[in-house]
Amino acid sequence: MTSEELLQRYEAGKRDFQDANLSGADLSGVDLWDADLRFAKLRFAKLQDADLRYANLSDADLWCADLRGAKLTDANLSGANLVGTTLCGATIDGAILDPDDIGGPGHILCALTDAEWEWVKAQRKENTT
Repeated sequence: MTSEELLQRYEAGKRDFQDANLSGADLSGVDLWDADLRFAKLRFAKLQDADLRYANLSDADLWCADLRGAKLTDANLSGANLVGTTLCGATIDGAILDPDDIGGPGHILCALTDAEWEWVKAQRKENTT
């Protein structure tokens, strides 16, 4: 699927893009609010400033994707591959996210505020006790 096809389908009211292969796609600044992108392949995708609020990105492959400034409020990122993903300036308030999926080797975490990082650390501590 090309980024143009995805946007045409989204504008036509479609929201189900499970398993879509959008690796390397330029989706900068696009509105994909509430899109179902489970298991989507988004390696090296450019998603800067994209609106992904309430999107389901569970188990998506976001390896080395650029999510700078993306709106990920209340998005589901459980099980997503975030290795090498750039999240600088992204909004992750309320996102469903396994704390162990971020902060490891290869993760770029400049998106986290001090309060968000404290939440991650608290969740990790809670899961190990």
